[in-house]
This record gives sequence, structure tokens and C-alpha cells, in this order.
Amino acid sequence: MTIGIQGGKGSFSEQAAHEFANNHGLEGVEIVYQISSEHVLAGVENSETEYGIFAMENAQGGVVIESVEALAKYRCEIIEMFHIPITQNLLGLAGTHVGDVTEIHSHQQALRQCKDYLSEHFWTRPLVEEDDTAEAARRLSEGKLPPTAGVIANKACADLYGLEILQESIHDLKHNLTLFLGIKKLGDA
Repeated sequence: MTIGIQGGKGSFSEQAAHEFANNHGLEGVEIVYQISSEHVLAGVENSETEYGIFAMENAQGGVVIESVEALAKYRCEIIEMFHIPITQNLLGLAGTHVGDVTEIHSHQQALRQCKDYLSEHFWTRPLVEEDDTAEAARRLSEGKLPPTAGVIANKACADLYGLEILQESIHDLKHNLTLFLGIKKLGDA
């Protein structure tokens, strides 16, 4: 049983996949980290994965454009639409302080969800869009981003990639919910 997700290990999509599996009594699922909505939909349509999970809309960040574009290209059956509470956190390498951060990397949605926080604390620093929050965290931990970069990601990424939480809950909305879709191949029983 495979579930393709829009995100890497430690992403909110992974959290959504576990909830989806629980909701549908799916056991022993293997999560396939496909990073983009397009790869998730292509994987389901081509029978590489049985199910797919991707974000559709966030209460603050709005519609996830890449998901809308991917849905226009591929055919699928939507099994479930469900919300996941999202807590965005500022992560950095061990020993980094908030004041040391020279640039912020994350998915466009995460940057939007933390707009007020970022404009208040990092208005002079570049914000760099990445393809996934968890992937940005992984790249920072592997030395592929500047050591003074900060990433906005799920708390799970701190443990997973050996990063420190520099600031918790930096999203602007108190109830920061994201709508996820659970899909399968069109016509599958």
C-alpha cells in the first residue's frame, strides 16, 4: 500500500498521510516522498502509487497554485478532503540565534503563512522560495544552504535533521489550517 505525498520526510504532507491512512484503516503503508503535487498526481494516474496526498488551500496562504495546476493536468478521484492544523517554526543549525539568520528558506505557502512575523523580524533579509518545507530543512542540515540560513518548517524536521527550533509557532493565524486532498486513480475500486 503506497501513498505518494507532496513533501519530504518530516513535512506536513507526511503528517496528513498518516491521518488519511488512519481515517481509512490503511495499515502498513509506505510513504513515497514525491515533493510536488504534480508528481503525486502523475504517480497515482500512472499506478506508481495507490493513493496521493497534497495540500489544496491554507487559511492564510490561500490556494496552493501548484496543486490547482496539477489537478488541471491529471485525472483522479478525490476520496477525502480534510484539514490539518499547521504550526510553522523557524529552524536553524545548532548554535544559531534568531539575530544571526541572514536569509529565510521555505515553501511559498509557509512564507505566506508567516508574512507578518517575517515582515516584523526579517524585513531586510531575503526570503527564498523552496519546493518543500522539509526539503529546505534537509538541505540546511546537509550544508547545501548557507549556515546562517533559517528555514520555516514542521517541528518534526528539527529532530529529523538535527536542527534547532529558533522560534516556535511563527505563523500569523492562530488556527492555521491547511486543506489536504486524499486521492486515488480514477475508476479504481
